[in-house]
Parts: sequence; structure tokens; C-alpha cells
Amino acid sequence: MQNFTYYNPTKLIFGKDTLAELKNEIPQYGKKVLLVYGGGSIKRNGIYDRTMATLKEIGAEVLELSGVEPNPRISTVRKGVEICKQAGIEVLLAVGGGSVIDCTKAIAAGALYDGDPWDFVIKKAIPEKALPFGTVLTLAATGSEMNSGSVITNWETHEKYGWGSPLTFPKFSILDPAHTITVPKNQTIYGIVDMMSHVLESYFHNVTNTPLQDRMCESVLLTVIEAAPKLVNDLENYELRETILLNGTIALNGSLQMGYRGDWATHNIEHAVSAVYDIPHAGGLAILFPNWIKHTLATNPSRMKQLAVRLFGVDPQGKSDEEVALEGIGALRSFWSSIGAPSRLADYEIDDSRLEEIADKAIARGEFGNFQKLKKEDVLRILQASL
Repeated sequence: MQNFTYYNPTKLIFGKDTLAELKNEIPQYGKKVLLVYGGGSIKRNGIYDRTMATLKEIGAEVLELSGVEPNPRISTVRKGVEICKQAGIEVLLAVGGGSVIDCTKAIAAGALYDGDPWDFVIKKAIPEKALPFGTVLTLAATGSEMNSGSVITNWETHEKYGWGSPLTFPKFSILDPAHTITVPKNQTIYGIVDMMSHVLESYFHNVTNTPLQDRMCESVLLTVIEAAPKLVNDLENYELRETILLNGTIALNGSLQMGYRGDWATHNIEHAVSAVYDIPHAGGLAILFPNWIKHTLATNPSRMKQLAVRLFGVDPQGKSDEEVALEGIGALRSFWSSIGAPSRLADYEIDDSRLEEIADKAIARGEFGNFQKLKKEDVLRILQASL
């Protein structure tokens, strides 16, 4: 494995009735709070009222930014930055899923920057400071509650990129599984695919001697595969929500990538797809990932063979590595289909008319991928296979 330094300063507060911990956490950073949330589900399920009541108890002065999009847009980030600057916000609180948290990270950095926060996303500037922020998670999916990464879309230019900074780790994150019980079935499925994709991105690398990391990744995937079918048929089951919620956090808090860097090409391609079509991120991942694995299989077929055997119980007897790997790819596709995830771009009414545009956006920063470097022609083949 490679040398590494692991750093994660986020305080994770996990379990039932943990929202009350806001009373201990927020005052450490200030009383003038910007509450950031999405389309209003937190008002329907009561989390908004409970959060506001808790903030009122500590005498917080609360301003609000609502309407964060599922693919959060730089225009919304700019609104939040303006509120922070005009009102002298001291601390931000993201209440929602990964999109809300990603938006909040950009606001936190942009609030103490003289330029456009889009500069951070396109790597024109590096944050030198950021406002502190915490999160109250309501959706098991992205892992943004315990990492420093963020993905922001510029809808005017149809660009979508990931970025991050050591300054944009949440100071604390409150994870109450009960807050995820009202998440609808389709969003639950997307969350499951998203967290599995994060682990798969980590798993595909070419670094040697990573037996512990491999087993850690496989453990998360096996746990999700065991719990997911039960959860999509029993959405109000607290224990299943609890299991999936913790897996989503572990999948992308950095602990699974100690000693190597995963691939992350599939995420880059999906960002280009949803920058053009604004489809659900995890829906795109479910479509693209098996086709990416098949396209890059020759690079190191033993990686997918190992996963096929350990994860899906594929019998390797008398078969080549490639044959075992292909069975594993089929098993992954079948599993995602079995829980209701999409399998073709046509499921979102996407045809081949804009594939060149998508490929150009994916390759805008040059060749990408750590398992196998992809060129434009590779991206096009993966997209065509996904139609």
C-alpha cells in the first residue's frame, strides 16, 4: 500500500433523539445561524419545527436559505454567501441530505472570500478560511456529513464538478435514523446505490497489498446488500434505517481509502450526464457503473473477480478471471435492478443526441480515472453501452 495520512475532524453524533445535541454544539461557534435546507420535506416531517425549537432554546438568531436543489447550483450558493455577508452569520446549519450539505460547504467557504465561490469549484482559487458549520442529516446516501467534499452545478454553463478543502469538514454531524424513516422509496433506493458506488470507486485501484482495505470495502457492501432489499419493502423499519445510515457515512469518510486512491471516473462521467440532463446522481451511477467496470475490465480483471466471488458468491471453478468478473458485473446489475434502480439512460429518456456534449464535459479537464485513464473515446463507448 502507499503511505498515507488520515485526517477527519468531524464529530459524529449518531442515534435516536440526538437532535437535542444542537444545544451543546451550536453555541461553540456563535448564535447567528444560517439554516440551509431543501424543498420543504423537513417542514412536513417535523424536523424543521424541532430544529427551530432547539435553536430558540439557546437564543440563536436564525436566518434561512431554503430551496437547495438535488444537484445544488452555484446560483443558490451565491444567495447563501450574500446572506452570510450581509447578516454577519457566525455558523451554518445544514438540515437535509448530501445536496444541502454540499451547498452549505460552498457557502461556508464563499462567505469569507471576496470573489465568486465558483472559483473554488473550478480550482481558480483555494479557500483560505471558512465559516464553521454543522449538519443534521435526513438522507442516507452521499457521506457528505463526514467528509470535506462537495459537488456543485453551474446550470448556466452546464458544468458540474466536485471540489473540497480541509476547511470544509463539518464541525459536527447529527445522525438520527428516525429522521430518515419518511424518505420515500425512490430516494431510499438512490441513497443505497450512491453509497455502494462510493465503495466501488474505492475498491477499483491498482495498489498492491491492501487486504484489510479490501475486506473493509467488502464488509460495507455485504451489509448494504443484506439490508437494502428488506428496507425498500419496509421503509419504516428503524433498525434497517440505522444500518443503512451508518454504512452511508463509512462509505465516504475516508477510512476505506487509507493507503491508496480509488478510481472515481464513473462519478466524473455521471457529473457530466447530470450537468446536461439534471437526472438524479445515483440513478446515473446505477446505469453507468457496470458498463464502466466492463469497459476497464482488461486493466486488472482479478479485482472484479475477487469482488464477484466474495460479494456475490460466483463460483470461479473452471472459469477465467474475465468470465468470473463478467458474472459479477451481471450480479451487480441484477441486484440494483431488483431493488428498483434504473439500468439504461433511456429510463430517463436520454438518447444518443447529446453524447458528444456529455463526453466533452467529462473530459474537459483532461484524461481521468485512477484505475484506468479514460479518453473521450472511452467515455463515448461507456455512454453508448449505457443507452
